[in-house]
Amino acid sequence: MKTLVFLESVDGVLQAGSLGVLSRAAKLGGEVAGVVIGSGVAGVAAGAGAYGAQIVYVADDPRLASALPQPRVDVIAGLVTAQSFDNILFAQSVLASDLAAGLAARLEAGVNWDLAGVEERGGELIGTRAALGDSVYVEVAWKGAPRIGIVRAGTYAAEETGGSAQVENAAIELQDFSTAAVLVSQDRAEQAGPSIEDAEIIVAGGRGLGAAEHFKLAEELAEVLGGAVASTRAVVDAGWYPYASQVGQTGKTITPKLYIGLGISGAIQHKVGMQGSGTIVSINKDAHAPIFDYSDLGVVGDLHTVVPKLIELLRARG
Repeated sequence: MKTLVFLESVDGVLQAGSLGVLSRAAKLGGEVAGVVIGSGVAGVAAGAGAYGAQIVYVADDPRLASALPQPRVDVIAGLVTAQSFDNILFAQSVLASDLAAGLAARLEAGVNWDLAGVEERGGELIGTRAALGDSVYVEVAWKGAPRIGIVRAGTYAAEETGGSAQVENAAIELQDFSTAAVLVSQDRAEQAGPSIEDAEIIVAGGRGLGAAEHFKLAEELAEVLGGAVASTRAVVDAGWYPYASQVGQTGKTITPKLYIGLGISGAIQHKVGMQGSGTIVSINKDAHAPIFDYSDLGVVGDLHTVVPKLIELLRARG
């Protein structure tokens, strides 16, 4: 079985989600390769060997500088055809979703998305994804190769194995229609500290905070701990915090070492996005909140009283 993993690179850095999928692919067995596409990205390719890639294909060209999907579809489709890959795996992202859809159309292949796991069984790739509002998990498969899969963000951690990879140049043959679009500008949201996908400590706020301005408590606690702030869907829908911070079924999946929930009831929609956290601490005035059922430590009390004291104690300890 031959598996190709798309290694997304931003500002010359391979994204942790992609490396996590690569680490998992290495455990599936068979030949595992990665592909890095962009301009000025050749230098980051070799580093993927430490996460399980045996070969890393590089498409480094000024025409690939913009994060547009169609030129990348051209490169990956050509690589899959030339090397006869059985599986093409992506870590969930906006770009990855575009690429997977484009590849499925180009190669007339099947795609399974939002996968919560992948495994090899009898030479076939089997995926796991949530169903019925994330209340159950089901197995999914593909009718034939190549099999395209998008793995839910945060599902697998990037694990270094200390290996090395052979780096080879990938053929760059772009279709006329693929170069018709031009990226005019790109804006990025300002961010202080680590992203919620990469942070080892997450402080998440829910409707129990009471108002948008009370998210300052979550931000202060996260700052003291060196973590990042996340939120629930209800908070985002209310306009209290940006969508980029949303954790859950329609948001992001996170796996921090420490998760602290402030005023979060623990609806299943949110649970599926954070249940992989190492240690879960919840602060809620409702002793019967569902989140306490899967918390390692629960504090029943008014978060507006508890959190300021916690911040004070943490600052006193330096």
